[in-house]
Amino acid sequence: MFDQMKAMGAVAGLLRDKERLAEIQTRVQETLERVRVVGESGGGAVRVVMSGKMSVESVEFDPALAAGMGASDESRMLAQELVKEAVNDASAKARAVLQHEMGKLSEELGLPDIPGVGSLLGAGG
Repeated sequence: MFDQMKAMGAVAGLLRDKERLAEIQTRVQETLERVRVVGESGGGAVRVVMSGKMSVESVEFDPALAAGMGASDESRMLAQELVKEAVNDASAKARAVLQHEMGKLSEELGLPDIPGVGSLLGAGG
């Protein structure tokens, strides 16, 4: 109970400090801009690079996979599945990095761990 009240007090104090909030927003945006993660599937047959803003920046195919993609419906379906898995892998890694960065920022600001905040990033919580 005391920890929850302490957390609410820390958040309330932060909300009153508009300059600090603007600084935090800027730092979060800068973090999102610089974060890059790589998701893979099929033992590296497909690689996806994703930004911290959850935007897919590139998709790379192993040459052997790319050569076989036009051969049959089955190979195209396999390639599609591998792309989906690589994007999901990159997405999970990006959420984990963002959750870690937000945790560091919260600690730096003296904010306690607030249950459920991680779920806002889709990373559980």
